[in-house]
Formats: sequence, C-alpha cells, structure tokens
Amino acid sequence: MQEKEKFMKEALKEAKKAYDKLEIPVGAVIVKDGKIIARAHNLKETKKDTTNHAEILAIKKASKKLDSWRLLDCEMYITLEPCAMCAGAIIQSRIKKIYIGTLDEKTGAAGSVLNVFEYPFNHQVEVEKGILKENCENILKDFFKMLRKYKKK
Repeated sequence: MQEKEKFMKEALKEAKKAYDKLEIPVGAVIVKDGKIIARAHNLKETKKDTTNHAEILAIKKASKKLDSWRLLDCEMYITLEPCAMCAGAIIQSRIKKIYIGTLDEKTGAAGSVLNVFEYPFNHQVEVEKGILKENCENILKDFFKMLRKYKKK
C-alpha cells in the first residue's frame, strides 16, 4: 500500500468518527516527516460552531504540537475537498501539500466551485486529488442516505 493511501485511510477513520456522531463525515490528518502529528473530524453540529471543520481542528492540533502556526513541511490528507474557509486556513498555515479524497461539487474550493489554491498568494500549496476516491465518496453517500431515512421516520 502506498503511503498516500495509508494516510488517507487514517483520515477515513476520522470521517467515520464524525459519521457516528451524526456529523458530515469528513476527516483530516496532518503528516510531518512521515508521521501523523494531528487528526480531526467535523464537529460543527456537536460543538455548534461553524468553524469546527476537520481541517481547521487538525491545523489547531498540529500548531499546538509544533508550537507554531507555521506548519512548514507538513502535508494534509482530507477525505473531502476543502471549502473556502478551510482552503484559506491551509494556505495561511503554510501547509506544503494537501491530498484530497473526493470533490465537493457544491462548496469545494480546490477546483470544483472555485480554486483558492491557484491564486498567487505568498504561499503556494500543492494539491493532489482522488486518493481513495471511492471510499471517500461512499462514506458521504451512505451518511446522507442514512440521514434521509432517519428524517422520514
């Protein structure tokens, strides 16, 4: 198994934690020097806070771990394409590269709706898409299917 797939599987474990809490199942892990230094999943509903996306929470944890807001030489694995807020935070935190599982056709800011990463900011983030795409799509599809059934009752 490739390293990219190994780390995306860890992000998927985080997405499953969100799923189990009835949160939109998105997970993120941040890796530095081949080791996971932070992991998080969506907690927007649980904490009743719009900013509690997996990416933001992972960035906060990694910053605390490294004792710096600059996450230089770090990579992030995200099960779903980041929104504009998260894309901005990724750029601001100086993350080197992001790996995206699946695209978000409604709010994705890495090419689906807009591409924040193509602008000539002072820091450029490399983007790679489609890591374990089917797995990342399926957890989202299953979640929304389950939610629709739950709401019908």
